[in-house]
Amino acid sequence: MIDFEEELKKYKPSMEVSEAEDSIHSRDLTDMVDIMKEMVSENLSKQGKSR
Repeated sequence: MIDFEEELKKYKPSMEVSEAEDSIHSRDLTDMVDIMKEMVSENLSKQGKSR
């Protein structure tokens, strides 16, 4: 049987939407566009050196 008092002690409220958004936006996340820009930049610099 579930001990509700014990379960309530373990309860941690979830973040509000605005708090979650702030947490997500404050992280410096690399996305596919960043990776593609870096790859193109590296490729262009290699081509420039080989000419």
